[in-house]
Formats: sequence, structure tokens, C-alpha cells
Amino acid sequence: MIKAIFWDNDGVLVDTEGIFFRANQKVLAGLGIPLEARQFEEISLARGESVMRLAANPGTEAFSKLRRDRDALYAELLTRETLVIEGVRDVLDALRGKYVMGIVTSSGHEHFEIIHRQSGLLPYFQFVLTLKDCPYTKPHPGPYLKAIELSGFSPNECLVIEDSPRGLAAATSAGLRCIIIPSGFTHNFNFARACKVLDSIRDLPSALSEF
Repeated sequence: MIKAIFWDNDGVLVDTEGIFFRANQKVLAGLGIPLEARQFEEISLARGESVMRLAANPGTEAFSKLRRDRDALYAELLTRETLVIEGVRDVLDALRGKYVMGIVTSSGHEHFEIIHRQSGLLPYFQFVLTLKDCPYTKPHPGPYLKAIELSGFSPNECLVIEDSPRGLAAATSAGLRCIIIPSGFTHNFNFARACKVLDSIRDLPSALSEF
């Protein structure tokens, strides 16, 4: 029986992946480096790496500066748009009180705070784990192992909601079942290791009745 649900943030609760893509694209364009959506999908969403490696080697000052520039632009862009994905609020209302729920994201805490400053979603969740709370990022299982510990339940009593290959890899490596709801950036990936793939967040309440 499922007692806890761990939610990814970007692409599942909030529509931010396109904004992050545009921030990366603009910074790289300033160096004359084009960034295609497929490159972003493979490097960032599948492998969990930074596309800034297309311009500089990780660990160098040049790489760090590019990431700082990208992060500043991303933070600015996040304030301009409505972010909560359609249907999310209705689903969270339906699930409130039935499960312990937490958000597990590899996003930086600063960006997470900007995203949820006006989202109204945080009261639905008992805990939040961002990049500052875990030394490892997805696809490493570390974030979900910490979520299991915080929930107080066993892995077979927990379920993950994700949208990306790296999120799925993190969940399954932590011994968790994972439902995938692909985003516009991830619908072409192979999610064979997911226990279920849904077309919409609105399908989640009925899917949970099967567990």
C-alpha cells in the first residue's frame, strides 16, 4: 500500500523546463554556440549534466561564470510567467491528507524559492529537498534515499512521480517505483523501467488506485 508520494518539481508540478532551456540557449548564443532542444534533452534531462560543458570544461572558472550568468537569467525569467502546470492543483487537492508528500528536486534552493513564491503549492507537502539538502543530484539515488528516510516509510510504501530519464534512474536506483508523466521535452525518451507512464497529471488519482 502506498503511504508516501515523492514529487519531482520541474516538469511535473511547474512548467519550468522550457524557461531553463531558453536561459541556457541565450547564454550559449552569446558565445556563438547554438543549443538545440535535443541537445538539452539529452545532456540535461537524460544525463543530469550542464549544457555549459558545450562552451567550457566543468571545474574551470569559465564554466562557473557561464553557470552564474545562466542562473541569473533563469531567475529573472522565472518571475515573468505563470508556472503551475494545469491540473496540478486539482490533483493535489484530491490527494491531500491521504499520503505523506514531499518534493524532491535537483534544482537550486534560490530558484526553487522563486518558483514557489506565488505558486501556492508548498502547503500540500510535508517536506522539500533541494540541491542544498543533498550532496548528490539525480540520477544519483541520494535525493530519494533521503526522502525515504524523511517519510518514515519503507521503499515499497513510497512512490515517485517524475518526468525525466535521470529522475527515473534516481528513483529506481533507490529501490522505488516510479510513475512517469512525460513533459514536452521528455516524451520521446524510453521509460521502460517506469511502473506506469501517464498522459496527464489528471490521470494520477485513478492510477494510484492500482497500487
